[in-house]
Amino acid sequence: MRPDENISTTSGNTLLNKVPVGILGVGSYVPGVVVTNEDLGRHLDTSDEWIVSRTGIRERRFLPEGENTSDMCVAAALRALEDSGTGADEIDCVIVATFTFDQLLPSTALTVADRIGARGAVSLDMNQAACSGGLYGMWTAVHLLQNGHFRRVLVIGAEALSRITDPADRTTRVFFGDAAGAAVLGPVEEGSGVLSWSLGGTLSHAVEVPAGGAREPFGPEVVGTGRQFLQMDGPEVWRQVMTQIPPNMEETLKLAGLTADEIDHFVFHQANKNLVTGLMDALGQPMDKAVTTIEEYGNTGAATIFTVLDRLRGDGRPRPGEHTVFAVIGAGFLWGSMCLRQQGSGV
Repeated sequence: MRPDENISTTSGNTLLNKVPVGILGVGSYVPGVVVTNEDLGRHLDTSDEWIVSRTGIRERRFLPEGENTSDMCVAAALRALEDSGTGADEIDCVIVATFTFDQLLPSTALTVADRIGARGAVSLDMNQAACSGGLYGMWTAVHLLQNGHFRRVLVIGAEALSRITDPADRTTRVFFGDAAGAAVLGPVEEGSGVLSWSLGGTLSHAVEVPAGGAREPFGPEVVGTGRQFLQMDGPEVWRQVMTQIPPNMEETLKLAGLTADEIDHFVFHQANKNLVTGLMDALGQPMDKAVTTIEEYGNTGAATIFTVLDRLRGDGRPRPGEHTVFAVIGAGFLWGSMCLRQQGSGV
């Protein structure tokens, strides 16, 4: 059986939810260290022309020595709290999606909650959803907020991918950057917020970090093999994106009772700008509906959709009544999409 024939899916709409849930505020953070294509070309067999033509990436940000994933999480979280007008003591749950956590234990979510002052919040870590983590975190928040004990959930997606890619491997090093993004979710007026969602997955080792887990603990024998670094089959990633995402988005749109033409903004996980172009072509939609951050930041994993949403926010979008569709895919493979109608106030 081929891996893509063993697909698990789940879909639904939230139109009958007791509590309609929307995004109340967003924030993002990128490190100050800019790494250009020319910088990488000095020690890798690559060039600015090669990277731009194949990925659309011109530069990315790398964490400086002494800074960690949790530092980026805290910075993005504080900005999202400010944008939403929410105090840290009002947060009922902190969800952190990352597979580049500071250390195996203790909890990154608990570390962030403590540092921002959300000490009464439940802390949840989503460690292996990879590039899908931001959307899976929001999906989890929507369901938690159906419980009357939860009024505000902080979702953070963050990756320090410069720490887990091989500096000597051009097939991965040129793609990835470091960033964090966050969103505060909470109740909104009836008929707005999250309308529908669809999630799916199929087991594949096309994107993996072989060493460092219980099966192959990191040790002296791993050094020199490169198995502690992220490994990626680029053509298989492309195939999975173009095979899985268009029908997944169509399912989400159908459940929301909308067509692609009625969507104002498409927020994609951005592994490659050419993939974004390909997806918009598949949907028959103009590129000006898809804001991108990959040119400046590269692929930032679970943070990506929040960096895009933060950029939209800076432009005063989405406006009340506008529709936004999020779509992601990450290692696993795990993918999903979600449709929101902008409420009258907030993001």
